[in-house]
Amino acid sequence: MQISATIITFNEESNIKAACESVAWADEIVVVDSNSTDKTRDIAAACGARVITNEWPGFGAQKQFAVNRATHDWIFSLDADERVSDQLRTSVENLKNHRRAADADGYVIARRTFYQGRWIRGGGWYPDYQLRLFNRTRGHWKLRHVHEAVVMETGARVKELEGDLLHYTSPNAAHHHKMIGERYAPLAAQQMFEEGRRTSVFSVVSAGPAAFVRSYLLKGGFRDGFAGFTIATFAGHHAFLKNLMLWELQQNHKSHEKDA
Repeated sequence: MQISATIITFNEESNIKAACESVAWADEIVVVDSNSTDKTRDIAAACGARVITNEWPGFGAQKQFAVNRATHDWIFSLDADERVSDQLRTSVENLKNHRRAADADGYVIARRTFYQGRWIRGGGWYPDYQLRLFNRTRGHWKLRHVHEAVVMETGARVKELEGDLLHYTSPNAAHHHKMIGERYAPLAAQQMFEEGRRTSVFSVVSAGPAAFVRSYLLKGGFRDGFAGFTIATFAGHHAFLKNLMLWELQQNHKSHEKDA
């Protein structure tokens, strides 16, 4: 069983070295970079990665591009702000050394997020299972703008792999706020609009409070103290903003239809 580790990057010079080191056990590391303006590509190359530059096509499409450029059929997909824990590495190496890969076509992995100086347990952030190790002959990345995921063929066998994928997310509130406003909310709104989903003024108004309650109370965010409150608040902000942006897309679409 030979594995290609794939990582997509854009201005990740502070993360890429640690990311590459955490998948040093892979038979190759493929880094697909979307024209970084920092030293991301140089650092990745120095770590032994094969670096490919590709214009940004969206999350799912970029990750699938990396899969298509890999040498081996077995893919381990890692984000630049993620690390493979020691237990997860042992699990993957056991698959490689004992040729147990035939037991499944893909493996889901629990992702644990580090936020505001602590590992998060609630708010829907853990275990946050991700399908990251898979045979590309039986699965592929779904081409979505945001919340991309690996889709396996009908009948493909999927099992859980022991060990956590460690996620070092937004380093501060300003970064978290920026990612929601400039990336996740607009991309989510565009995705919903393209899928034919629509919202209303009531939904825009109620989405934020509902998301806060869901994260902080129903999903146990309160267990994480102030960090859980912060996560729930940002969840509410994201829900409000994506619904507001979807509503704006609807209004623009209606306006264009009237003018046509």
